[in-house]
Amino acid sequence: MKFTKMQGTGNDFVVIETNDNERDWSQLAVSICDRHYGIGADGLLLFMPSSAADFRMRIFNADGSEANTCGNGIRCLVKYFLDIKTTMKADNMVSVETLTGVREARADLVGNKVTGITIGMGKPVSGQQNLPIILAQPAGETVDILPSIQYKLALNGMVLSLDIVSIGNPHAVHFTEKSVGKYPLSKIGSDIEHQFSPLGMNFEVARIISDRLIEVRVWEHGVGETLACGSGACATMVAGRLHGYIGSVATIKLPGGELKVTWDGKGEVYLSGPAEAVFTGEWPDTENAKGRDIDIKNEVPA
Repeated sequence: MKFTKMQGTGNDFVVIETNDNERDWSQLAVSICDRHYGIGADGLLLFMPSSAADFRMRIFNADGSEANTCGNGIRCLVKYFLDIKTTMKADNMVSVETLTGVREARADLVGNKVTGITIGMGKPVSGQQNLPIILAQPAGETVDILPSIQYKLALNGMVLSLDIVSIGNPHAVHFTEKSVGKYPLSKIGSDIEHQFSPLGMNFEVARIISDRLIEVRVWEHGVGETLACGSGACATMVAGRLHGYIGSVATIKLPGGELKVTWDGKGEVYLSGPAEAVFTGEWPDTENAKGRDIDIKNEVPA
């Protein structure tokens, strides 16, 4: 089974081209994403044929759960698509079918080289009344639902203000005045993730640096802390704008790099950033394959 390892601002994925809808891709994702016995990745991306777009994307997190969408994953698959195409459309546009609908992407070029990709992430949704989520209330802990997008959650001796935003998948954003690098994300992230059901929840801790720059760390549902999250960057920007912290364009500074998010406050959110192939190889197509059997080829598309 041929694969390509790709990454977008450190958010890394294994890409497999397939038309097989029947296989247990969830189980394969757990094996292939394992960083000790597998290839190692935050998720498995399936590049599939589509009758509605240039191609279809399915994404499975490292724990085997399937996600609705992924901003960095879409950019990686668009780059993969452009690498295997011999010609590009005149408008440099690529359409991608996801579980949340068809998304449009535009390749940014310098000469014939793709330097970045901008994708439309759809319109954001905020507030419990518009989201299919249930807020759990563990014994001894309280949840105060405010009339805005914000919740106050008492958890582990802390009171957290959480902005709930969906950009294809749900996010809880917490703004802090301290450096996000010092935030106990590994202790809080898994608790926030499981406060919401049945979908689970991604969690972002963010600090406003200026009206155009936000510092962010991300805990992704089904993965853990990642170097970047495209939909998380978008959700953070939306929450920041709804609070009046930032304007219509913001740079989101993540551990893996920077992403640019644009939102006019009403319509679709746009995400811009890099994507690149790291290496290619072959994964043994057996149910219990381990990493020692991987045939890695240090080749990437030109």
